[in-house]
Amino acid sequence: MGKKGKKEKGRGAEKTAAKMEKKMSKRSRKEEEDLEALIAHFQALDARKTRIVETPCSPPSPRLNASLSAHPEKEELILFGGEYFNGQKTSLYNELYTYSIRKDAWTKVEIPNPPPRRCAHQAVVVPQGGGQLWIFGGEFASPDGEQFYHYRDLWVLHLATKTWEQVRSPGGPSGRSGHRMVAWKRQLILFGGFHESTRDYIYYNDLYAFNLDTFTWSRLSPSGTGPTPRSGCLMTVTAQGSIIIYGGYSKQRVRKDVDRGTQHSDMFLFKAQKSGGGRWAWTRVKPSGAKPTPRSGFSVAVAPNHQTLLFGGVCDDEEEEGLEGHFLSDLHFYDPVRSRWLAGQLKQGPGRLCPCCWHQPERRGTVAALPGMTSLGLHQQGPKVKRRRRRGKKGEPGGASKEELKGAGAQEPLQVVRELVAEDGTMVTIQQGLAALGPLGQPESDDSDDGPNEAGVPAVEPSPRSSAMLAVKHGRLYLYGGMFEAGDRQVTLSDLYCLDLHKMEEWTVLVEMDPESQEWLEETDSEEDSDEVKGAEGGGESDEDEDSGEEAREQRPSAAPGEPFADSLPRTEQ
Repeated sequence: MGKKGKKEKGRGAEKTAAKMEKKMSKRSRKEEEDLEALIAHFQALDARKTRIVETPCSPPSPRLNASLSAHPEKEELILFGGEYFNGQKTSLYNELYTYSIRKDAWTKVEIPNPPPRRCAHQAVVVPQGGGQLWIFGGEFASPDGEQFYHYRDLWVLHLATKTWEQVRSPGGPSGRSGHRMVAWKRQLILFGGFHESTRDYIYYNDLYAFNLDTFTWSRLSPSGTGPTPRSGCLMTVTAQGSIIIYGGYSKQRVRKDVDRGTQHSDMFLFKAQKSGGGRWAWTRVKPSGAKPTPRSGFSVAVAPNHQTLLFGGVCDDEEEEGLEGHFLSDLHFYDPVRSRWLAGQLKQGPGRLCPCCWHQPERRGTVAALPGMTSLGLHQQGPKVKRRRRRGKKGEPGGASKEELKGAGAQEPLQVVRELVAEDGTMVTIQQGLAALGPLGQPESDDSDDGPNEAGVPAVEPSPRSSAMLAVKHGRLYLYGGMFEAGDRQVTLSDLYCLDLHKMEEWTVLVEMDPESQEWLEETDSEEDSDEVKGAEGGGESDEDEDSGEEAREQRPSAAPGEPFADSLPRTEQ
């Protein structure tokens, strides 16, 4: 009897677990159906557009996890999608903007039947047919930022005719965001990403190829040991035709309701085998040089000479109660020919003064460049701040006031240690004391008469941020938007910077933004349905709709351009 009782008790537990699983699965399907209905509603609104309308406009509203691409034939940049969070509501966009480099002017381009609103997608430009912009995947979020829908659709924007086309082909990747995609010969190669529901999440390390001639998907099965599942990584094509994968973000469950994130810093080479037959192979790469610190939410672009540029991101120390980390604004270049990282440093006058310290005599440390070595800036990161977990666990209600925002990030003097690597492999350690940082991570100014012109250094540079958009056109790097956090407040940016990568002399500000002027609403537990629809619409009929944005999330896989931010912790994975 005893054994029978135990057996029946065990079966009872199994039945309970099965019922719970069925209930959660049903809830997940219901939530996905609700989001599909909301997406369909917005598509119905977009269907009202029957002709192409190009309207000169002011710069786009603040956003992150959008895509910024260089037109292959014109002196233009193309901005699509993205997200915004104003403290209460999440907005997703499917707006299309072009930026004329010569005219320094923005144009909003409304085209019939565009892709649904999304963020953390991937966009790749190819030159065929006067230029094509290919977009795959991404995600849509409910207005409260609690539910997510991951796309698996493929779209192409024909730049010559300004027409959108959805390309339907079976056998493609599953729905995801925070993935990466590059053009390789006459194919699009897609890697990784993540998918999240209210029940669970999954990170991917699968590979797919889309043939631009036959419009067909195929899954690749390379030999060798490749990267572990992740999102928001660096993916780039070398001049030799290989593909590099670096870094990224992933998380895994360590126990019930507790996840542990990983900021990857490993590198892999993905290469077609000489024997042909469509076979590929993975190889682990151990680059030398001034390697970037582990981070997520960094942005990537291809620099001149086939070098790959990495900008900013956030370096997190993850705790069960939240995240604590630095937002960054440093530049790094990866040279695939020498398999070497180089730290990007603006050219400066004698002594190579750090550009953010010209107005603080007590912080004027200098670094003598070693032969063959690029000098590394010492102050290219913001103060260490407590960050909110985004998905899953919410922070306390309430946003930061203007006074709190001004004081956010203030900290005591600290010591900064940097290790530099010379060409011969010699490690040089430099230690320097830093004065306290002022509002929003910027150095506090004093009454010194010295200025940028007198010191011979740049007067401006982008603030530390993650999930920004990058594009390179004719050797010039363009940086748009992104986000950083100050206390409980998420600041989403809409500034635009330019840097000549050939000269590496100074950043030029093309669009300015005062972060303190951005609207921030306190969280509330009561939300009306009408407000939710309006908040999620983003980029809709009124300017007010564009001022709402997506709720900060817990960091997960940048990414990129989420992990979300690919991804459920800070949206750095995408």
